[in-house]
Amino acid sequence: MSLFKAGTRPTLRSVIGRGHLIVALVGVAMASVSLTLLGVLALRVYADHNLHLIARSIDYTVEAAVVFNDKAAATEALAMIASTEEVADAQVLDAKGRLLARWQRSENGLFSDLELQIAKIFLEKPIDMPIVHQGQEIGSIHLTGHGGSLMRFLLSGLVGIILCTAISAWVALYLARRQLRGITGPLRSLAAVAHAARSERAFDRRVPPADIAELDNLGNDFNALLDELESWQTHLQNENETLAHQASHDSLTGLPNRAFFEGRLIRALRNANKLNERVAVLYLDSDRFKEINDNFGHAAGDAVLVAVATRVRAQLREEDLVARLGGDEFAVLLSPLHKTEDAERIADKILASMEAPIHLPGSVHVMTSLSIGIAVYPDHGATPGTLLHAADAAMYQAKRVSRGAQHTAGSEHPVAHVQIRN
Repeated sequence: MSLFKAGTRPTLRSVIGRGHLIVALVGVAMASVSLTLLGVLALRVYADHNLHLIARSIDYTVEAAVVFNDKAAATEALAMIASTEEVADAQVLDAKGRLLARWQRSENGLFSDLELQIAKIFLEKPIDMPIVHQGQEIGSIHLTGHGGSLMRFLLSGLVGIILCTAISAWVALYLARRQLRGITGPLRSLAAVAHAARSERAFDRRVPPADIAELDNLGNDFNALLDELESWQTHLQNENETLAHQASHDSLTGLPNRAFFEGRLIRALRNANKLNERVAVLYLDSDRFKEINDNFGHAAGDAVLVAVATRVRAQLREEDLVARLGGDEFAVLLSPLHKTEDAERIADKILASMEAPIHLPGSVHVMTSLSIGIAVYPDHGATPGTLLHAADAAMYQAKRVSRGAQHTAGSEHPVAHVQIRN
């Protein structure tokens, strides 16, 4: 079982965008921390060096006051220098270590306490410098640094980190979107074509070229697969059409067979019933087919059947249908039929088309004729079976009349006849 449902799986866009953002943030954070640590170290060295310079300045200024043990002068000189420098606490001691003068930064509050804590953490320990007069140590100076500059540096560094992080996040997302357009665009096209091929069997669609070589190769391979599937589909459709045609058509004449004719007749009768129209069925039978088949062979008989099918089809309207029912029997469907005389006229045209000789293999010519029976819906039947039976009966009646006429005339040529079912 899959760990993710289809709707909860992350998209490629979110994965790549999140990856770009994480990489950018990690890079900015590492660079910011590194620069901050280097800055703190540099500022620490600078602050320690500056504190020694302040101590030397105080030493030079209060030396005379210490020699004469003048507390007021020492305090004034100490305050004058310490108040303008990064000093939190300054003390002047005499040779015996007694406090002679002291200056402390008077600021109170959260920031002052924070500056002192930062100074204790990041700056060097308070420094002690001796006061020397004529080669003798007459006192000492004790200085504690102030963390104001360091705090301002840390705050500005924090602001810089936040700004750099925000800018880097924006740049990462922008670059991710640009990269995604080159990646997800071809993938979306590939997915759309694959979905169309799967759900709609649209094997004629193709994946467009991509700018990225791997995605372009993938699209080309998929297009090659679609070429093969399209070729296979075309071949299969052609085979299905061929099989369907063979199942519903006569292999010799190419005409529809009995099953196709009866299905078409059922639909024609249904429409005629709805529209109150008429339909005619003509049943055709060759009068000399057995004689030609026996005298000239089956090849000649096949040639006669093909010629009869061609000539009958040429006399019909576009919406009419002619089918071979079997042997030398044919059926014609006239739908719609406006007048019964139209069926008789078409039957006469079919009979007239048989007056020309039929060319057989071997430069032989034969004459043939047809007997035609006509049945009209709804006069002679309301179902396909009754109409075909009525037309068949009329055809046999026409054949008997034709034989009688031929016997009476004593002619060797066939006599065609058409009969409408009474």
